[in-house]
Amino acid sequence: MAVNSPLPVAADLKPVNGVEIGFAEAGIKKPNRKDVLIMKLAEGATVSGVFTLNRFCAAPVQVSKANLEAVKNGGAPIRALVVNTGNANAGTGEQGLANANATCAEVAKLLGLEAGQVLPFSTGVILEQLPMPKLLAGLPAAAGSLKADNWFNAAEAIMTTDTQPKAASRTVTIGGHAVTMTGISKGAGMIKPNMATMLGYLAIDAKVAQPVLDELVKHAADHSFNAITIDGDTSTNDSFIVIATGTGGLSIDAASGADYEALKEAVTDISRNLAQQIIRDGEGATKFMTITVDEGVDVAECRKIAYAIAHSPLVKTAFFASDPNLGRILAAVGYAGVDDLDVTKLDLYLDDVWVAKSGGRNPDYKEEDGQRVMKQSEITVRVKLARGDATATVWTCDLSHDYVSINADYRS
Repeated sequence: MAVNSPLPVAADLKPVNGVEIGFAEAGIKKPNRKDVLIMKLAEGATVSGVFTLNRFCAAPVQVSKANLEAVKNGGAPIRALVVNTGNANAGTGEQGLANANATCAEVAKLLGLEAGQVLPFSTGVILEQLPMPKLLAGLPAAAGSLKADNWFNAAEAIMTTDTQPKAASRTVTIGGHAVTMTGISKGAGMIKPNMATMLGYLAIDAKVAQPVLDELVKHAADHSFNAITIDGDTSTNDSFIVIATGTGGLSIDAASGADYEALKEAVTDISRNLAQQIIRDGEGATKFMTITVDEGVDVAECRKIAYAIAHSPLVKTAFFASDPNLGRILAAVGYAGVDDLDVTKLDLYLDDVWVAKSGGRNPDYKEEDGQRVMKQSEITVRVKLARGDATATVWTCDLSHDYVSINADYRS
């Protein structure tokens, strides 16, 4: 089960005016499970997204990027999203692209739209063609069940190896207007930015101009989904989409000012919550770890060191075993690729325990103190570089026996 992450409560997930959600059980990989999702958006909604940088990006990623770019060039606005689980439609060549486009065309037909107004998404096994008869047969049921308060079902419909659905919802007041936002995410393994191996969808009822939303989604992603890692593998299908339905009272037409800053903070906060739910539900995870690197020259080098620690199998397995073999952290810092790093100035903390001082073992450090912290389910690793004012934080989990078992048996 997920580390200190309670199940979302369906009644707590607020409908976002301008979004209707429907789902179906199409049997794409397994029978009797939700595996197809449609989101229908109100006229006037703006949509923006960020996607995986994997060169083998999946067919639906290619189609979604192209359809979003067409909007910027004067095409019809995005009015629907369609998601399937059980099959990633990645590494599938021209047939995969044809299948993604055919899915968009069928959703458009059902909803009275143009195919280019639909964004497709897939998640699951790579290098296998979509079972199109099953997928197409499931779409009418998904379209027929559209309603505003289907967010919990939506969260379940995008799961793969997740042990539980991931969702968050809140209402904030900005500029005197109540702004409702609800989002879902999925992911449990093959997680590493850019993006993380995940799907994330966040809807807000504010009206946000397209260029502003494009900037907003990138900022939110950089401080949430692009700050998590489970196993260091970058997926082919990663996508994070923000939808501004324009149905509420708040209107933002510039990426500046108090209202924009407040909206940016709120969107980033809920995105971070959704991203951390992914880490807490990492495949086989038993520990949730925050890695913070302080006093760096710039954020880039702080992130480089944080990820070196967070990706290290030796560090992650030590945390799983609650073994304070903390020299592994120093080794990861050393090979992170910061060539002019003066390790004689480095300090290392494990929560409140000062482990390494000026590049060596703190004379006051006791191993029993380190083990006390490592037995916790939530742990903070903090590295102080003593070379600047920059800081960066990433979130990760431990690496357990179950992670190996889950991935060894994934296709069976």
